[in-house]
Amino acid sequence: MDSNLLNHQIDDILESVLEEATGDVYMINPSWDAIEEFVTVATGLDADLPTVHMLADERTLKDVMDDFIVASNAADLIAADNLALRTLEEAPENSLLVTDEFVVAIVHAGDRVGGLVTDDEEFVAAAFETYERRWEDAAAFNLRTPPISRVQETLAEEISAEAEADFTAILDSLETARGDGDGLDEVTISLLVAAKNEALLYDISKWGEDVGIASKATFSRTKTKLEDMGLLDTEKVPIDVGRPRLRLKIGDDRLREADNGQLATVAQSILA
Repeated sequence: MDSNLLNHQIDDILESVLEEATGDVYMINPSWDAIEEFVTVATGLDADLPTVHMLADERTLKDVMDDFIVASNAADLIAADNLALRTLEEAPENSLLVTDEFVVAIVHAGDRVGGLVTDDEEFVAAAFETYERRWEDAAAFNLRTPPISRVQETLAEEISAEAEADFTAILDSLETARGDGDGLDEVTISLLVAAKNEALLYDISKWGEDVGIASKATFSRTKTKLEDMGLLDTEKVPIDVGRPRLRLKIGDDRLREADNGQLATVAQSILA
């Protein structure tokens, strides 16, 4: 990479770096937007990816990874050894992308973003060595969200292929999955999918706990909240031994009539 990347969006800069880097990449002090865009770009590239060592502010990482869509795709990248996360104690002034061949400084100018590139061998070697040492001394960031590929695979196995298709379609229709008013969270989505497919609460909550989405208690509390609001309904299913189990059903006609592309929008409007 021998020219500056001016008048680009951050995703264009990241894509250029990922396509041109031949060894490890150090992504230093990325912004919230840059972390999100990196996950999107890296997930969408067909080419072999380098390993990206992301050194980021811990609070920023936590806030970004509160979005299940971002976090579960990041977890996929980690599982494939394309991403590792550690936290910065002292952030440099700039956001940097450092490889063993070039360094890119990310500069924001109003609504414009530029990548200022140098391939000076002595400077690049010094920068790479500096951040390699800082990486070795940095604390790991514990991402507890499961990889999206494992979520989808186990949901199809434990509940049904139809449930997995519904889950994926709902996620694809959302920009964020935080459950903070801007998006449904992963537990709510799982319960809506289970209700649409009339699965048992026991089965979906056991799956959710086993795969690492949330505890059975969280699923139960969220089910009660959604049932109180009329989104879900339940019916008792007798079993040979023990208390009857609950089959989940859609409880609101607006949800019952919505397709997967509309289900999230309708549910959000009811929850708002």
